[in-house]
Amino acid sequence: MINKILDKVGSGGVWVAALSCTACFPALGSLASAFGLGFLSHFEGIAINILLPIFATLALVVNLYNWYKNQNYTRGILSVIGPIIVLLTLYPLWQYNWSTYLFYVGICLMVIVSILDIVKPVEEPICKI
Repeated sequence: MINKILDKVGSGGVWVAALSCTACFPALGSLASAFGLGFLSHFEGIAINILLPIFATLALVVNLYNWYKNQNYTRGILSVIGPIIVLLTLYPLWQYNWSTYLFYVGICLMVIVSILDIVKPVEEPICKI
């Protein structure tokens, strides 16, 4: 149960950190101001440089542990791809113009997998003899 909560904290933290950077991610900046979260732009440096990598790494570690524990390869690969895309976008791929769109794909994939985990959780493996 704690793993599911930590996964949601990681995904939510990535979204909040990304919403605070209006210059980096203009679509999320307009979404943040529509929700009344424009005050987050004052914390842009902290959110992008510190919080975003921490929450993405937390989501990655928790998803890797859940993948190891449940041995469901499809769900495991889907849950790990999102945080890896976010971390790759932040560090080696930041200089390219298309990296912003890749970042959007990564955080959307993290949310989709989190919702899928709530709606249809992974079943425990059963050994049939």
